[in-house]
Amino acid sequence: MINDEQHKRKWRLILGGQQNEGTGVTLNERDMQMDKTLEALYDSDRQGGLGPSSPNVARWLGDIRTFFPSSIVQVMQQDALKRLNLTQMLFEKEMLENVEPDVHLVATLMTLSKVIPDKTKDTARLVVRKVVDELIRKLSQPTQQAIVGSLNRSARNRRPRHNEINWHATILKNLKHYQPEYKTIVPETRIGYGRKRNSLKDVVLCIDQSGSMGTSVVYSGIFGSVMASIPAIKTKMVVFDTAVTDLTEELTDPVELLFGVQLGGGTDINLALTYCKQIITKPNDTVLVLITDLYEGGSVEGMRKRAVELVAAGVQVVVLLALNDEGAPFYDHSNAQFLSNLGIPVFACTPDKFPDLMAAALSKQDIGLWAAKEDMVLKK
Repeated sequence: MINDEQHKRKWRLILGGQQNEGTGVTLNERDMQMDKTLEALYDSDRQGGLGPSSPNVARWLGDIRTFFPSSIVQVMQQDALKRLNLTQMLFEKEMLENVEPDVHLVATLMTLSKVIPDKTKDTARLVVRKVVDELIRKLSQPTQQAIVGSLNRSARNRRPRHNEINWHATILKNLKHYQPEYKTIVPETRIGYGRKRNSLKDVVLCIDQSGSMGTSVVYSGIFGSVMASIPAIKTKMVVFDTAVTDLTEELTDPVELLFGVQLGGGTDINLALTYCKQIITKPNDTVLVLITDLYEGGSVEGMRKRAVELVAAGVQVVVLLALNDEGAPFYDHSNAQFLSNLGIPVFACTPDKFPDLMAAALSKQDIGLWAAKEDMVLKK
């Protein structure tokens, strides 16, 4: 239980120790050092902050990792980038080596990828690699299990040819028809997986790379890379601002893929959907996931027309306003309403729910019902 002195100590650290803070608490040496790290960031307007000195920033990055848990360190780093305009610190190898890697930092590095000095790029890639490897470790297995299991169920049929029979599933299904006198099972119901094909389904990830979508792009790249490793589906990844870039060939290396993204700039959703329509060869077996806040900088009329055409062709379109843990960003309500009226589900999705979302989409479930079941609010 926290006693009164501990409460006072916490308030002393929060209030910053100015003459009017009123706690009367005297901090020990460790608390004083912690107070200085907080003061450098949150009292920067009055105290001068960390200043332009790289050693000061590197030392501060090391200090916050000493005093605070990883989750708090990541918040403080983001606050430092915003409050103190310390983006320049990421140009220094020493800084990157001290930073706690997370998806927000990766998004920042993606924004700066074209201007990071050559001497720092290798270190930046190591930072991104650490985050990517951790996300793949966390997300790969549930994604593969959800998608492969869904495809197996959707492909299963009860009138398979002899060479298409799934004997294990068939035997389990017919155990009640075991004939003791003949020591055999009568396979009244045969279960198979249909004809072998190069891919059962196609997936197109179409991702808005404007600055506000940074963490969504990171997660999209990770999921795209994982899905590209599943033989039963063919995954394509397209990013766009006012131009369209097809990054499908980079899906085998998510780090290089992320460095191929240039966050920032305008948005032309119409152009992106026009390109996606051109590369879709099996519309009835294709899921198009459009990740954007729906603020169209190009032709709104054209964007809506492309959406109508895709739905009419049989493509299953899903619009995610965000793919991160931060909830839905600001978005264009008018465009969201138009797409919803077409039957296109529009909502924000967290990374932990994305594998199940893809499984539901690939098996042609009603995504609106799925989202409601998962307590996700459809946007209109």
